[in-house]
Amino acid sequence: MKKNCVYLLTNKNNTVIYIGVTSNLIKRIYQHKSKTFKGFTAKYNCDKLIYFEEFDSIDEAIIREKQLKSGNKQRKEDLINIENPLWKDLSEGWLFDFM
Repeated sequence: MKKNCVYLLTNKNNTVIYIGVTSNLIKRIYQHKSKTFKGFTAKYNCDKLIYFEEFDSIDEAIIREKQLKSGNKQRKEDLINIENPLWKDLSEGWLFDFM
């Protein structure tokens, strides 16, 4: 899935929402799940992919990321509830073979 994406992650209790952007979603989700980088998502155990959008260019994805980050938590939750009402991990079952 080497497309430009904006994505939302949460923790197992769905209490934290993280928004990120990437040009390789599978690799980036693997990095979150393996806690490769010791940042916000590692600290708050955000490794459950609950939403993503694909874009033709990274610039479009960054614009959307900024738009989502500027919204309040309720708007983010509403977006997730429309597309993924059970807040399932959309990456469950992915094979992390990106080498």
